[in-house]
Amino acid sequence: MKRANGKSDCPINFGLEAFGDPWSLLVVRDIVYFGKHTFAEFASSDEAIAPSVLAARLDGLTAAGILRRSPDQADRRRVRYDLTERGLALVPVLIELAEWGATTDPATGASPDWIELVRADKPGMVARCTQAVREGRSVLVGADSVAARLAAA
Repeated sequence: MKRANGKSDCPINFGLEAFGDPWSLLVVRDIVYFGKHTFAEFASSDEAIAPSVLAARLDGLTAAGILRRSPDQADRRRVRYDLTERGLALVPVLIELAEWGATTDPATGASPDWIELVRADKPGMVARCTQAVREGRSVLVGADSVAARLAAA
């Protein structure tokens, strides 16, 4: 997804071109951690993204092969967004970023218990989270989320 003007062939630039604005990663976060999949669900996030910006980010993530669009099975008039395998490969990045943010931000909303679980077995947590999202579940929300399953174990 290199820019047409040939800005750079750096792999970090490639990543930033694909998902390097904060809104794009927040859409991916919403799918992974909170199980959101529709425009209205993304728009209801605390960050209050403008509808035009959200539409542009969803289109860009779809064009980059990070998201897949499909009709929502519950309401065929709605569009559902899911992560592709390329998008699922961002789960470790999100986990690292969340751990860094939780460690660095004194006002973090992250659960210290969750961060400790991640630190205790990061490869295992990445695998659990990736599999959950692949199966249509989320990391934090729902009775069958990763967090709920770990709490029940």
